[in-house]
Amino acid sequence: METNSQRDERLWKIAQSRARFKTSLIIYLVMNAFFWALWLATGAYRYGGTPWPVWPGIGWGLGLAFQYFNAWHRDPMGDAVKEYEKLQEEKQRRGL
Repeated sequence: METNSQRDERLWKIAQSRARFKTSLIIYLVMNAFFWALWLATGAYRYGGTPWPVWPGIGWGLGLAFQYFNAWHRDPMGDAVKEYEKLQEEKQRRGL
């Protein structure tokens, strides 16, 4: 069973992870806007083909998607807590 301090630490780690994601999202949006403005300012659109800002947008976006998943859909201490509880149960069964 988790103590209050373990719950607080767990919630703190989740909050930190979500705050980091929000910061990363803002940086991603600002930098991608800058890349597209740079692409337009240099006149590269006249040459046709795939615009180069697409590639950093896709790569960075994939990384951001993983960060989102980890921030909102994964418990940073969940695996450790489950393993700890299993060990405690095993210890109690053995009478140690």
